[in-house]
Amino acid sequence: MENDLHPEYGAGCTTPAPIPRNFHGVEMSHRAEVTEMSGPVEIVLVVAGVGYVLARRLMGEPAQAKRMLVLPAVLTVIGLSDLSGQVKSPISLLFLVATAATSLALGALRGWSVRISQRDGLAFIRYTGTTVALWVLNLVIKFGANLILGAVDSKDAGAVGDSLLFTLGLGILAEGAVALYRALSADHRVMWTQGQDGAPHRMSPFLDTLQRNINGRAGGPEEGRWAGEWNTRSRTLRRDRRR
Repeated sequence: MENDLHPEYGAGCTTPAPIPRNFHGVEMSHRAEVTEMSGPVEIVLVVAGVGYVLARRLMGEPAQAKRMLVLPAVLTVIGLSDLSGQVKSPISLLFLVATAATSLALGALRGWSVRISQRDGLAFIRYTGTTVALWVLNLVIKFGANLILGAVDSKDAGAVGDSLLFTLGLGILAEGAVALYRALSADHRVMWTQGQDGAPHRMSPFLDTLQRNINGRAGGPEEGRWAGEWNTRSRTLRRDRRR
Protein backbone atom coordinates (compact mmCIF):
# COMPACT_ATOMS: atom_id res chain seq x y z
CA MET A 1 0.00 0.00 0.00
CA GLU A 2 2.72 2.42 0.96
CA ASN A 3 4.58 1.78 -2.29
CA ASP A 4 1.56 2.98 -4.24
CA LEU A 5 1.52 6.33 -2.47
CA HIS A 6 3.50 9.42 -3.25
CA PRO A 7 6.77 9.45 -1.27
CA GLU A 8 5.92 12.80 0.37
CA TYR A 9 3.00 11.27 2.22
CA GLY A 10 3.07 8.70 4.95
CA ALA A 11 1.30 5.38 5.21
CA GLY A 12 -2.43 5.46 5.23
CA CYS A 13 -2.59 8.76 3.36
CA THR A 14 -4.85 8.56 0.30
CA THR A 15 -4.12 12.06 -1.07
CA PRO A 16 -3.05 11.80 -4.74
CA ALA A 17 0.36 12.98 -5.84
CA PRO A 18 0.46 16.76 -6.30
CA ILE A 19 0.89 18.40 -9.69
CA PRO A 20 4.51 19.36 -10.29
CA ARG A 21 5.11 22.76 -8.83
CA ASN A 22 6.52 24.29 -11.98
CA PHE A 23 3.63 23.20 -14.23
CA HIS A 24 1.25 25.95 -13.15
CA GLY A 25 4.06 28.48 -13.24
CA VAL A 26 4.92 27.57 -16.82
CA GLU A 27 1.27 27.87 -17.82
CA MET A 28 0.94 31.31 -16.29
CA SER A 29 4.19 32.42 -17.90
CA HIS A 30 2.91 31.27 -21.28
CA ARG A 31 -0.30 33.20 -20.83
CA ALA A 32 1.61 36.32 -19.88
CA GLU A 33 3.78 35.98 -22.97
CA VAL A 34 0.71 35.65 -25.18
CA THR A 35 -0.79 38.77 -23.59
CA GLU A 36 2.40 40.73 -24.04
CA MET A 37 2.68 39.64 -27.68
CA SER A 38 -0.96 40.49 -28.46
CA GLY A 39 -0.42 44.15 -27.50
CA PRO A 40 2.17 45.01 -30.19
CA VAL A 41 0.30 42.94 -32.78
CA GLU A 42 -2.92 44.80 -32.03
CA ILE A 43 -1.13 48.15 -32.27
CA VAL A 44 0.38 47.23 -35.65
CA LEU A 45 -3.01 46.11 -36.98
CA VAL A 46 -4.76 49.25 -35.75
CA VAL A 47 -2.09 51.56 -37.18
CA ALA A 48 -2.28 49.69 -40.50
CA GLY A 49 -6.06 50.07 -40.49
CA VAL A 50 -5.84 53.79 -39.75
CA GLY A 51 -3.26 54.16 -42.53
CA TYR A 52 -5.63 52.42 -44.95
CA VAL A 53 -8.48 54.78 -44.02
CA LEU A 54 -6.19 57.80 -44.36
CA ALA A 55 -4.99 56.71 -47.80
CA ARG A 56 -8.51 56.15 -49.13
CA ARG A 57 -9.98 59.34 -47.79
CA LEU A 58 -7.05 61.53 -48.71
CA MET A 59 -7.79 60.54 -52.31
CA GLY A 60 -11.50 60.97 -51.64
CA GLU A 61 -14.37 58.50 -51.90
CA PRO A 62 -18.18 58.49 -52.03
CA ALA A 63 -19.80 58.63 -48.62
CA GLN A 64 -21.14 55.21 -47.63
CA ALA A 65 -23.30 55.21 -44.52
CA LYS A 66 -22.67 51.55 -43.71
CA ARG A 67 -18.90 52.03 -43.73
CA MET A 68 -19.17 55.29 -41.75
CA LEU A 69 -21.51 54.02 -39.03
CA VAL A 70 -21.94 50.25 -38.82
CA LEU A 71 -18.31 49.16 -39.14
CA PRO A 72 -17.03 51.58 -36.44
CA ALA A 73 -19.88 50.46 -34.17
CA VAL A 74 -18.81 46.82 -34.60
CA LEU A 75 -15.21 47.80 -33.88
CA THR A 76 -16.34 49.57 -30.70
CA VAL A 77 -18.30 46.54 -29.50
CA ILE A 78 -15.33 44.23 -30.13
CA GLY A 79 -13.07 46.62 -28.22
CA LEU A 80 -15.55 46.76 -25.37
CA SER A 81 -15.63 42.98 -25.15
CA ASP A 82 -11.83 42.97 -24.84
CA LEU A 83 -12.18 45.25 -21.80
CA SER A 84 -14.71 43.06 -20.02
CA GLY A 85 -13.57 42.57 -16.43
CA GLN A 86 -10.11 44.08 -16.95
CA VAL A 87 -10.66 47.66 -15.80
CA LYS A 88 -10.92 47.29 -12.03
CA SER A 89 -9.12 50.17 -10.33
CA PRO A 90 -10.38 53.79 -10.19
CA ILE A 91 -7.22 55.00 -11.93
CA SER A 92 -7.64 52.70 -14.92
CA LEU A 93 -11.33 53.61 -15.16
CA LEU A 94 -10.46 57.32 -15.07
CA PHE A 95 -7.91 56.94 -17.86
CA LEU A 96 -10.34 54.87 -19.92
CA VAL A 97 -13.12 57.47 -19.64
CA ALA A 98 -10.70 60.31 -20.40
CA THR A 99 -9.22 58.65 -23.50
CA ALA A 100 -12.66 57.59 -24.75
CA ALA A 101 -14.02 61.14 -24.34
CA THR A 102 -10.94 62.52 -26.11
CA SER A 103 -11.41 60.12 -29.03
CA LEU A 104 -15.07 61.10 -29.30
CA ALA A 105 -14.23 64.81 -29.33
CA LEU A 106 -11.40 64.46 -31.84
CA GLY A 107 -13.54 62.20 -34.01
CA ALA A 108 -16.28 64.81 -34.11
CA LEU A 109 -13.71 67.47 -35.03
CA ARG A 110 -12.43 65.24 -37.85
CA GLY A 111 -16.00 64.95 -39.11
CA TRP A 112 -16.24 68.74 -39.27
CA SER A 113 -12.84 69.05 -40.96
CA VAL A 114 -13.43 66.73 -43.94
CA ARG A 115 -14.24 68.31 -47.30
CA ILE A 116 -17.70 67.34 -48.54
CA SER A 117 -18.75 67.82 -52.14
CA GLN A 118 -21.10 66.24 -54.66
CA ARG A 119 -20.16 63.94 -57.54
CA ASP A 120 -22.62 62.18 -59.80
CA GLY A 121 -25.42 63.24 -57.49
CA LEU A 122 -23.82 61.62 -54.43
CA ALA A 123 -21.96 62.93 -51.39
CA PHE A 124 -18.18 62.72 -51.78
CA ILE A 125 -15.84 63.08 -48.79
CA ARG A 126 -12.15 63.84 -48.69
CA TYR A 127 -9.69 64.30 -45.83
CA THR A 128 -7.90 67.59 -45.39
CA GLY A 129 -4.58 68.39 -43.73
CA THR A 130 -6.50 69.29 -40.56
CA THR A 131 -8.16 65.87 -40.55
CA VAL A 132 -4.81 64.10 -40.76
CA ALA A 133 -3.37 66.30 -37.99
CA LEU A 134 -6.34 65.41 -35.76
CA TRP A 135 -5.72 61.71 -36.43
CA VAL A 136 -2.08 62.04 -35.43
CA LEU A 137 -3.08 63.95 -32.29
CA ASN A 138 -5.58 61.24 -31.38
CA LEU A 139 -2.98 58.48 -31.62
CA VAL A 140 -0.35 60.50 -29.73
CA ILE A 141 -2.79 61.19 -26.86
CA LYS A 142 -3.88 57.55 -26.70
CA PHE A 143 -0.37 56.07 -26.64
CA GLY A 144 0.88 58.87 -24.38
CA ALA A 145 -1.88 58.18 -21.86
CA ASN A 146 -0.89 54.51 -21.80
CA LEU A 147 2.75 55.44 -21.13
CA ILE A 148 1.78 57.79 -18.31
CA LEU A 149 -0.46 55.20 -16.72
CA GLY A 150 2.32 52.63 -17.09
CA ALA A 151 4.60 54.85 -15.04
CA VAL A 152 1.94 55.02 -12.32
CA ASP A 153 0.84 51.38 -12.32
CA SER A 154 1.92 48.79 -14.88
CA LYS A 155 -1.06 46.54 -14.15
CA ASP A 156 -3.52 49.34 -14.88
CA ALA A 157 -1.59 50.24 -18.02
CA GLY A 158 -2.02 46.71 -19.31
CA ALA A 159 -5.78 46.86 -18.81
CA VAL A 160 -6.22 50.26 -20.42
CA GLY A 161 -3.84 49.30 -23.23
CA ASP A 162 -6.49 46.82 -24.39
CA SER A 163 -8.90 49.74 -24.93
CA LEU A 164 -7.25 50.82 -28.20
CA LEU A 165 -9.94 49.26 -30.41
CA PHE A 166 -12.70 50.62 -28.19
CA THR A 167 -11.53 54.25 -28.12
CA LEU A 168 -10.58 54.41 -31.80
CA GLY A 169 -13.90 52.80 -32.73
CA LEU A 170 -15.72 55.53 -30.81
CA GLY A 171 -13.71 58.21 -32.58
CA ILE A 172 -14.35 56.81 -36.06
CA LEU A 173 -18.05 56.48 -35.24
CA ALA A 174 -18.22 60.12 -34.12
CA GLU A 175 -16.36 61.21 -37.26
CA GLY A 176 -18.74 59.29 -39.50
CA ALA A 177 -21.86 60.58 -37.75
CA VAL A 178 -20.78 64.24 -38.02
CA ALA A 179 -19.63 63.90 -41.65
CA LEU A 180 -22.88 62.13 -42.51
CA TYR A 181 -24.93 64.89 -40.88
CA ARG A 182 -23.01 67.54 -42.83
CA ALA A 183 -23.56 65.71 -46.11
CA LEU A 184 -27.28 65.33 -45.49
CA SER A 185 -27.57 68.98 -44.40
CA ALA A 186 -25.87 70.06 -47.64
CA ASP A 187 -28.59 68.11 -49.53
CA HIS A 188 -26.09 65.61 -50.95
CA ARG A 189 -27.56 62.16 -51.27
CA VAL A 190 -25.73 59.48 -49.29
CA MET A 191 -25.70 55.84 -50.37
CA TRP A 192 -25.90 52.96 -47.92
CA THR A 193 -23.36 50.77 -49.75
CA GLN A 194 -21.59 51.11 -53.09
CA GLY A 195 -22.60 48.78 -55.90
CA GLN A 196 -20.01 46.31 -57.13
CA ASP A 197 -19.19 45.41 -60.76
CA GLY A 198 -21.58 47.92 -62.25
CA ALA A 199 -24.46 47.07 -59.92
CA PRO A 200 -26.59 50.01 -58.71
CA HIS A 201 -25.75 51.54 -55.37
CA ARG A 202 -27.89 50.51 -52.45
CA MET A 203 -29.76 53.45 -50.99
CA SER A 204 -31.44 53.83 -47.60
CA PRO A 205 -35.06 55.03 -47.26
CA PHE A 206 -34.25 55.96 -43.66
CA LEU A 207 -31.43 58.28 -44.77
CA ASP A 208 -33.66 59.81 -47.43
CA THR A 209 -36.36 60.50 -44.85
CA LEU A 210 -33.79 61.88 -42.41
CA GLN A 211 -32.42 64.17 -45.11
CA ARG A 212 -35.86 65.54 -45.91
CA ASN A 213 -36.49 66.20 -42.23
CA ILE A 214 -33.13 67.93 -41.78
CA ASN A 215 -33.75 70.18 -44.76
CA GLY A 216 -37.42 70.80 -43.97
CA ARG A 217 -38.85 68.95 -46.97
CA ALA A 218 -42.00 66.85 -46.82
CA GLY A 219 -42.59 63.69 -48.80
CA GLY A 220 -44.80 63.67 -51.86
CA PRO A 221 -44.29 64.65 -55.50
CA GLU A 222 -40.86 66.08 -54.76
CA GLU A 223 -39.74 62.74 -53.34
CA GLY A 224 -40.96 60.90 -56.40
CA ARG A 225 -39.20 63.35 -58.72
CA TRP A 226 -35.94 62.96 -56.77
CA ALA A 227 -36.12 59.15 -56.90
CA GLY A 228 -36.89 59.26 -60.64
CA GLU A 229 -33.92 61.51 -61.33
CA TRP A 230 -31.65 59.21 -59.34
CA ASN A 231 -32.82 56.08 -61.19
CA THR A 232 -32.30 57.80 -64.54
CA ARG A 233 -28.80 58.93 -63.52
CA SER A 234 -27.93 55.41 -62.32
CA ARG A 235 -29.01 53.85 -65.61
CA THR A 236 -26.99 56.40 -67.57
CA LEU A 237 -23.86 55.73 -65.50
CA ARG A 238 -24.20 51.96 -66.00
CA ARG A 239 -24.54 52.39 -69.78
CA ASP A 240 -21.42 54.58 -69.81
CA ARG A 241 -19.44 51.91 -67.93
CA ARG A 242 -20.44 49.22 -70.45
CA ARG A 243 -19.19 51.35 -73.32
